[in-house]
Amino acid sequence: MTRSLENKVIIVTGAGGGIGRDSCRVLAAAGARLVVSDISEGAAQGTVDLLRADGHEAVLITADVGSEDSVQELVKGTIASYGRLDGAFNNAAIEQSNKPLADLTLAEWERVMRVDLTGVFLCMKHQIRAMLTSGGGAIVNTSSGAAQIAFPNGGEYVTAKAGVLGLTRSAAVDYGARGIRVNAILPGVIRTPMIARLSEDPAFAAMFDRSRQRHIVGRFGEPSEIGEAAKWLLSDASSFVQGAAISVDGGFLAN
Repeated sequence: MTRSLENKVIIVTGAGGGIGRDSCRVLAAAGARLVVSDISEGAAQGTVDLLRADGHEAVLITADVGSEDSVQELVKGTIASYGRLDGAFNNAAIEQSNKPLADLTLAEWERVMRVDLTGVFLCMKHQIRAMLTSGGGAIVNTSSGAAQIAFPNGGEYVTAKAGVLGLTRSAAVDYGARGIRVNAILPGVIRTPMIARLSEDPAFAAMFDRSRQRHIVGRFGEPSEIGEAAKWLLSDASSFVQGAAISVDGGFLAN
């Protein structure tokens, strides 16, 4: 098996479950040395235990991506553990409140923005600074198909994920000539605990059923399939890919 990330030091946020956990397993199998990060220490430890059971190297650093101090400590801890930072998969996110836009409270709006958008900004800010000291690197941000096609009762989530695309492209323009590649993945509906929670909410259920029909391949995605895309974007195999928004969505946006 080709180990396309051999010895690359990579941070994964939101790594305690779902896309983050399965992506860690994909990246580790490709040879990456992982920093597993999540706001939940217990969830992150579960991922580290799985990786170590498979014979892979990983360290755990808890972080709240919406706190700049916490993100700074995450990056500092990575450098202390491994001496450098080669890549990052900024995947941490929370779901929307499932309300029409005018019914959202300011607190509900800001809750999602702090994690899903500001969190990506803070992570990139400090990851880029670390990468510049060691000659460059690659960053992958998790956006969403919702950044391109809105869905009902999801205004704060749709806006945050669209903002991630703007951040991705801006960082690519600012730092592409300095050896840092920044790209985004736009997942379709992926079978994660977040989706399981949302599917139990009547406000989301009708959209969920319609969404299933839009996935041309006839199914929802698996978290590891997002991990495979992240692996490629973090590897040197994608060296000419910069500022891209890559849909990994079973044909959702094509339908």
